[in-house]
Amino acid sequence: MQYLTVLGSTGSIGRSTLDIVRRHPSRFAVKALVANKDTRQMLADCQEFKPAFAVMADETAALELQALLKTVQSDTEVLTGTQAICDVASMDTVDIVMAAIVGAAGLLPALAAVEKGKTVLLANKEALVMSGRLFMDAAKRHQAKILPVDSEHNAIFQCLSPEAQSSLGFCDLAASGIERILLTGSGGPFRYTEVTQLELVTPAQAVAHPNWSMGRKISVDSATMMNKGLEFIEAKWLFNANPEQIQVIIHPQSVIHSMVQYRDGSVLAQLGQPDMRTPIAHALGFPERLETGVKPLDFARMGELSFIPVDFERYPCLKLAIEACWNGQTSTTALNAANEIAVDAFLNEKIKFTDIYRVVADVVEKVSVQPSNELNDILRIDALAREWAAKQIGELVA
Repeated sequence: MQYLTVLGSTGSIGRSTLDIVRRHPSRFAVKALVANKDTRQMLADCQEFKPAFAVMADETAALELQALLKTVQSDTEVLTGTQAICDVASMDTVDIVMAAIVGAAGLLPALAAVEKGKTVLLANKEALVMSGRLFMDAAKRHQAKILPVDSEHNAIFQCLSPEAQSSLGFCDLAASGIERILLTGSGGPFRYTEVTQLELVTPAQAVAHPNWSMGRKISVDSATMMNKGLEFIEAKWLFNANPEQIQVIIHPQSVIHSMVQYRDGSVLAQLGQPDMRTPIAHALGFPERLETGVKPLDFARMGELSFIPVDFERYPCLKLAIEACWNGQTSTTALNAANEIAVDAFLNEKIKFTDIYRVVADVVEKVSVQPSNELNDILRIDALAREWAAKQIGELVA
């Protein structure tokens, strides 16, 4: 039996993780669940999975959950706050931590799990976008096992040799015969929209992803392809890649989740339904394969698979993220922070869809702080970038 803490248990990744746990009750048990404000879903999950701890980031939600659990005579202890989240991610009795809190808020809990040598299933790409070198160095130092859950990075991981899989963050792609990682992306809902019409896009249109079921913030990131930019940065740190070793390509069907091109001309690809239960189960069971409930592909009915080069005029956020990747940790930390603020402003109809790029580009350009691998410096840059982004948004709406 392996014991899990699920960070972000009420989100889309968390729901899929608990579905895999539900299918394998003799193999996995939940020690702690962590969420933000969704008390009703947390109540249902506590009744079903009976975790020792339920942590709500929001204090008011924690009090509400506590009252609800009392009415059903649950033994689950309710906690609240960042420190409590870090504590349940690093408990001695926990074997595996699903790191699925969206955004910068997921960094400290994921790092806490790493520093206790846990097996960390990394779905929070911001942990590496904000602190790639620090995070991977900590994993090596504390002998934590990092397994990628993002469908693209999990696909790449599956196409690597066992030697490369066992040395994430420090593998030598060239020595493994790898020429290039091919990072696929659907292109989101606007891949055929006239570029001149993008400023008219509404939040409802932006979150309507054609293939995947995701949260609102990630759906907007997919529409701008900032999500692919963050994944590009994550790939750099996970696979120790240089600029020539990563390429982004549009694949509208979302059947091929990513590919690895080898020196001998071979290309290995991982294919599957656009269902996050597949990469989650792969990481949970690795190196074994678990039943997921996901239907296999029917190649006779699938139709054609197509590929489109990236148009950076349509996706300037992707270009900005790639440039930030090679400019250093300070730039990627600022990029992520500004994007979170800008996407939130767009979802609340304060700025236009195309203003997301304008806000983030302005903040990244202002960053002149020297790169640092100190956590306090990273958090300071994150806070400063958020402040600049909010100011820029204020000027746009004035």
